[in-house]
Amino acid sequence: MSPLNISLADLIARLDEELPDANDLARISEAQLRAQTLSDLADQLVGHYVGKAKQSGASWSEIGEAIGVSKQAAQQRHAPAAFERFTDLNRHSIVLAQEAARTHKHDLIGTEHILLGLLGEPRGLAYEVLTAKAESEQRIREAIGEAMPPAGKKALRGHIAFAPASKEAIEQARRASTDLGHGWVGTEHTLLGLIRSEESPAARILRDLGFTSDELHETVRTEITERLAARDAQ
Repeated sequence: MSPLNISLADLIARLDEELPDANDLARISEAQLRAQTLSDLADQLVGHYVGKAKQSGASWSEIGEAIGVSKQAAQQRHAPAAFERFTDLNRHSIVLAQEAARTHKHDLIGTEHILLGLLGEPRGLAYEVLTAKAESEQRIREAIGEAMPPAGKKALRGHIAFAPASKEAIEQARRASTDLGHGWVGTEHTLLGLIRSEESPAARILRDLGFTSDELHETVRTEITERLAARDAQ
């Protein structure tokens, strides 16, 4: 039994079940997409515990030894970077955004992919805010689908870069967190970052769905305040 209690046979059975009519070549493409997503999640899993080890005072030499690489390799791979303060749920939404770009055979991760990533993480506050306002997840997905660029000819392998508007949205997410006095960057902050990137496809989608930047900011502030108060009262 593997540490995750999942086997290769399980992965094969699930893919075959979900794509019963696909031919072998189509299944190869889908398997590649899923393998890349698993790889991204694995990197985030290791990175999560590397961060905890650093907070506990572990050196890069010790971390490298635990991973089985040199001090330099461990530091290059896991040193704090763009997503340092992102919550696990928000990191997962970014992985899902990359998967969405790859599935649509796009060569950049756009803000519309990031919005899809937020919808793919129902445990996040962004998902709750989005579906409460739009009244249904399907309505949001349809709006994203209408704004999505045509599919490319071939899915990219490996890392997919962020489009300039996506980079701006991620920076705006960090600023939104700072503006609200939060020590983390959650899915709710990414949602704020998207609408603050005013010329981006995601911002236009959100405005068409009835969102405004000021209202969204206030909704997030209120929700977080209430949740923190409820937690402290326990």
